[in-house]
Amino acid sequence: MEVKLRDPKYLMKLSKLGSFHQSKLSFLRSFLSEFKDWQYKRDLFELNENGYGRAVYSFSKKNKTYSLVCFANEISDEERSDRVIAKKWDAAFVLHDGIPSKGDLERLAFNVPKQEVGRLSYKELTLSRANKSVRIFNHVVESLSKGDQPDTNLLSKVGYLYRTTAVYGSGKFGLADRFRIKNREEIYGPFRLEMMLVYLVRQFTFDQVNHIAKHKNPNNAVELDLNICRNLGIGNSTGLGMAPFIVNHPILLNNWILARETALKKIREIEKASKEEINIFKKCLVRSLKNVTNWNTDSEFQNKKIKQLIEDLEKFIKFFNEEISFENIFPFNKIYTWTEENLGDECIEYIISMMMEPYDDIVNPLINNMSSEEDLYFNIPTSRTVEELRNILEKSYSEILKIDFKKKENNQNFWFISKNKEEPRVANRYEMDGSSLEQPLAIARDIKKLYETIFNQKNSLKIGKFLTNHNHLRHVVRRAFIAEKFPYAEIQDNTIGSELMPIDMLRLKLSFFGAIKFDPKSDKWLRICMFQGAPLPTDLKTFDKHWIYNSFN
Repeated sequence: MEVKLRDPKYLMKLSKLGSFHQSKLSFLRSFLSEFKDWQYKRDLFELNENGYGRAVYSFSKKNKTYSLVCFANEISDEERSDRVIAKKWDAAFVLHDGIPSKGDLERLAFNVPKQEVGRLSYKELTLSRANKSVRIFNHVVESLSKGDQPDTNLLSKVGYLYRTTAVYGSGKFGLADRFRIKNREEIYGPFRLEMMLVYLVRQFTFDQVNHIAKHKNPNNAVELDLNICRNLGIGNSTGLGMAPFIVNHPILLNNWILARETALKKIREIEKASKEEINIFKKCLVRSLKNVTNWNTDSEFQNKKIKQLIEDLEKFIKFFNEEISFENIFPFNKIYTWTEENLGDECIEYIISMMMEPYDDIVNPLINNMSSEEDLYFNIPTSRTVEELRNILEKSYSEILKIDFKKKENNQNFWFISKNKEEPRVANRYEMDGSSLEQPLAIARDIKKLYETIFNQKNSLKIGKFLTNHNHLRHVVRRAFIAEKFPYAEIQDNTIGSELMPIDMLRLKLSFFGAIKFDPKSDKWLRICMFQGAPLPTDLKTFDKHWIYNSFN
């Protein structure tokens, strides 16, 4: 039996993409698998009794070493902010290429806490900062100093001790340009260095609370229980700055989605699943229900989705127990078709993620295809014709071409860069000034404009000649020819319409990072958790590959 890939016109709607969940393809999970046999060390730990100072952690293999350099800083509550324009943070971090010398450490101590204001070198690969979840952090320190473990119910509601904001790379602020490192085999997969930084920061947070507690009460203090450590991750606060990424990197987006859809296709085509494979899926399914019930948010929007997800999961478990066995032929195709007919998007995509769990042999090769050399496809084929372009638009953008941009609601919003906040923002063009500074993120509108412009052009007109008179449409001409080759390159939706939910764009990207527990604070920003439930560095050689579905207590 051959199964078709899911139709982009169905899949690439924002509401659908905003229902994606982590999977074995997610970057933090594939990072852990790839680095499980690297040597982990804490090379330096120079904190004072209050936990301020510096520390260095490393991963090494053969002659290659990556070192996280940490700077813990004393700041007031008034100075603590998750905004990218903040001037101070509880901690600042950089991933250094190799083993930092004393000179490197002094240089980094001067620059890293300043973040964007500082200046780094080609020896540094990624840069970040983080703030404490003060209430949780202080509770943990206070409990440990008294010889007690913290309240796990309280911890589960947040899931982390620290929350990062931005994680920078690829040449920003003097960091190493991508061309210097892109051919390194160990970090070829997407966002490997960013994942390494966040993972090692997680370990630093545990060491810091243990250190402070010990100094607070040397005689009675205990260390944070390792199982509690495993059930804590790193938080992240993410706003609209992430949204333009998936618009501006269409080939990368395609490769991420295509990997996921190819995995689904191949799993649905499995004629006979073994008892072990079915049991792995079932085990993850049962575990996952508790994880979902521990998904806390104040967002009415997300709580509705969680409620529906729980109801759908319970319905699915009943179906699975009654109708699926390892003796069925094409069991995962039966599972998928049933979910499509009976469940909502949130649960459909959740179950698709779990379907990948038994199949390393299918998923792992796909991970290698999730990066992209986008500049290889940047050139516009100027010798092709308007007729060819029109056919591409009608085939790849048929849903978008139906949108009437003369209607106010379909043209309501515009994207811009805030001068004060230095971040992307979206605003109502009928209520706010500034639409003249609009960023080129309204792809659907511009595709429609392109289509209307070429509609009456001669079929034989060359694209090069067309662009000499319509250079303002160059960016969408390029995208159309990219979409011809890469079916999942384009969001099939209106990014400036009145029904836009920007967090759908954020969640899509974060799901591929491996984030869980999406907690929207508005329709424009949210908090998430990363590495919750993940093995500690000392566990990597023997960890449970399905750890993400452990119960988070």
